[in-house]
Amino acid sequence: MSARLHIRSPLILMVLLIFLTFWLDRLTRPPEQIKDDDLYRNPDYIAENLSGVRMEYEHAIQRKFTAQKLFHYLDDKVTELEQINFINTEPEKPLMRLFADRAVIISKGKDIYLTGDVTAIRGADDDKSKITLATNFLHLIPDESLIKSDQAVTISRFKTTVNANGLEFNNRTGMVQLLSNVKAVNKK
Repeated sequence: MSARLHIRSPLILMVLLIFLTFWLDRLTRPPEQIKDDDLYRNPDYIAENLSGVRMEYEHAIQRKFTAQKLFHYLDDKVTELEQINFINTEPEKPLMRLFADRAVIISKGKDIYLTGDVTAIRGADDDKSKITLATNFLHLIPDESLIKSDQAVTISRFKTTVNANGLEFNNRTGMVQLLSNVKAVNKK
């Protein structure tokens, strides 16, 4: 009996050492990141109550913005803004103002996605040809002066209100293309 215990002791000791090695190895490893990107997604910086101006001097284009909060994510190269206002001025073009609850800016400002309570106003407040657009989603392409949406939109001008699903609006030409389910009401 003692011969068996003598032979089993090194075997038991070796098994214990193997388990101890695996346990220490697992204990000293850094925690694995879960594949859910939103869980560990942290901005590299946050700014509050900010404003900015972008000038294109050769074309005399000026773009201004204000936001309550800005979140910048270095890994995704994405900037998110809360309570955002955009103002775009170009020579011989109507003033363009945009207001939204949230904005996501990608591709260094080439694509901007506005969500929440979104309002776009083309023209000054005292301008008789002022157009107001309300929706919950807009895709802005500033370099092309384009605004797109595939969501329900409401456009108001004078005493006319137009409802549609989706639109494409070119601020350079002033052309609005409504995509589907267009309904217009003219209040006299």
